[in-house]
Formats: sequence, C-alpha cells, structure tokens
Amino acid sequence: MSIELGQGTGPLKGVKVVEIAGIGPGPHACMTLADLGADVIRVERPGGQLLAGGGPQMLLNRGRPSVALDLKHPDAIGTVLELVAQADVLVEGMRPGVAERLGFGPEVCHERNPRLVYGRMTGWGQDGPFAQVAGHDMNYISITGALHGLGQDKARPHFPANLLGDFGGGSTYLVIGILAALLEAHTSGRGQVVDAAIVDGTTHLNTMTAAFLATGTFKEERVANLLDGGVPYYDIYETADGKHMSVGALEPQFYDELVRLLGIADEAPDRYDPEQAGALRALIADRFRTRTQAEWVQVFEGTEACVAGIIPLTEAAQHPHMRARGVLVEHDGYLQPAPAPRFSRTAATLGRSAEDAGQSTREALEAWGVTGVDALIASGAAVQS
Repeated sequence: MSIELGQGTGPLKGVKVVEIAGIGPGPHACMTLADLGADVIRVERPGGQLLAGGGPQMLLNRGRPSVALDLKHPDAIGTVLELVAQADVLVEGMRPGVAERLGFGPEVCHERNPRLVYGRMTGWGQDGPFAQVAGHDMNYISITGALHGLGQDKARPHFPANLLGDFGGGSTYLVIGILAALLEAHTSGRGQVVDAAIVDGTTHLNTMTAAFLATGTFKEERVANLLDGGVPYYDIYETADGKHMSVGALEPQFYDELVRLLGIADEAPDRYDPEQAGALRALIADRFRTRTQAEWVQVFEGTEACVAGIIPLTEAAQHPHMRARGVLVEHDGYLQPAPAPRFSRTAATLGRSAEDAGQSTREALEAWGVTGVDALIASGAAVQS
C-alpha cells in the first residue's frame, strides 16, 4: 500500500506523530491517535518489539506504517530528528533517561521543533524512587490502592488483565495529555513534555473510591461495599448452563423490576437490612440457577432491571446492540474494535493494517520527506524488511 499523508478522516487529520515503538500502552495510544486521523509513523527496532509480534493480526499496531531504525546508529538518530522537525507529537515509552542517552530527548527535540508535544509513557513516571525500576501493569496498580479492592474474593485481589493499568491509567491518560498539550501549543506556539505515568492515571481513575473514603462509610476490604459485590443487587450470578449474568439494580425502581422479573418479589427480604443480605443473595442466586443464560437474557433484555448476560469477545460482535452500532468490525480478515469515540462531522475510519517491523521503511520515510533513504538502508541505520 502506497503512503500518502493527510488521508485520515477523523478530527486529528493532518496531525503528524512520531512513535518510538514500545509495548502495551504506547502502541495503544498511537493506535488511538491513528484511528482518529493522525499521520503516525511507527519507528521500530530491526526485527520488531519483544512480546509485540508483527503482521496484520497485531491490531495494536494498526493504522500506521512501520519503519525499522537501529537507534544505536548515529544516522538513525539523525533520521528521528529529521522526522521530529516536522512532527506535532513524539511518543516514547523508554525508561527515564534512555531517550536522552540515545540523542532524542526533549531538549534536543525542542531545539529542532519548539512546538513539539513530547509524550512519555512509563509505569512509575519520570521521577521518584521507583523511576528506574522494572515493572508491569499489575505492579504499577499495586501501589496505587486500586488493585487491593478488585475482585469478589475476600482472601485475595484479582487483577483485570492489563486493562486497568496499561490502557485505563496509561494510554488513555497519555492521549488526554497529548491532546491537551496540542491544544495549548496552538495558542502559545510552544510544545511541552507530557509525563504520563500509569501510577498517576490509575490513581486518578480511583477518585470515586477516594470520595467514598471521605464519607467515612467505605471499607477498604473486598466484597464489603456498594460496587464490589458487597450488596446482592450489584453482583454476578451463575445460570443453569454455567454462564453468568451481571446485576446492577442499585436504584429502588431498578431493584423492584429485578425481583419482579425473577419472580421473587413476594419473598425477597428487605434489601436495606444488612442482616438479610445473605438470605437475599442466596434467593437471587438460586433463582438464576433455574434457567440458562439465553433464557434469562430473553427475560431481562430491554427492561429497566439493569441485568445483562456476560459474554466473550467473539460473541460480543453478534450482540444485537453491538452489531447495530458496529462496535466490533471485521477489517482485513480480523475481528477488531472500531475507532472510538464517534464524531458527527469528522468520522474516524480504519486505515492500513498492522505491519511487520520495517515493512514500509522506504515508503514511509520518503513520504515524510526524509532525505538519503537509500544511504540509510545501505549503512544499516535503516532496514527495509
């Protein structure tokens, strides 16, 4: 596929982003920027990223061409700076200080391009006693207070894969920071560094828990509060076929609909009596076990009971609501999430498929106006796969 800049359809059309490829939240953030119309050029090490894989099935890498540069080669660093000179954004996810040692830290980049927004994605942040310590998603969210309360098991916490740290507290906040800094740069004419740390973002996501703590009624233990399975009308229940239903009937009118449709309105104990919580939970659980998930979905679908069947990703694409909105789409032969959010005038669309490392080295560098591409490839500074 040939490369022509400015072809995005989303609201970031015309924004140019240099991605120094990493794993996890950095690629997700750059995928999001590309989904929203930005021209993102993905700079990878020759051979690709550890744990990141390659090819069109690596969906986090979609929407941008891949360029392989050996960042230990001075000509490769010169190429990065040539890209930076014309970019609006640079994104990197290295340990603090590595980009500076390689020669494309914020000071050097801002000398080339004072308007550049320099996005940095790390777990611990750019400073602090843990800044140079290795870690992964679950480690970062461990010290924020967020992981402690997760799961409906009083004996131990349960982590939600890497959704909360890498993507919730990480890439989401990196994108928010980049967009805010881009908006400010349009006014001031000056770029800045965005220090996006998973510990910062995850803690910010947990603001409601801090608010509950401030009321003096919140317990820092699992299955003891309103939203963690501590009440029987906000929990998960097993069905006759071993599947599950989510119940979120918090408000009185939703709860009344829940017990009516379950057929237990006349026998359900007072939901506000904590002494009766166990009996109410057992009653609800016993009732859900009398029918399959599909049968209960028929009972509750479209009602005000706030009940939904819990389904895997492969089934989600066929859910009537998800299908009607096109939330999951097949693109280039792979089921994948559509761009989000949605825009009334500048709708985002999926672009090029994810690539192997260096698949578009020559085409992408030339499209960005980099000079001497043949010499870069000949010297080993750049690799065309």
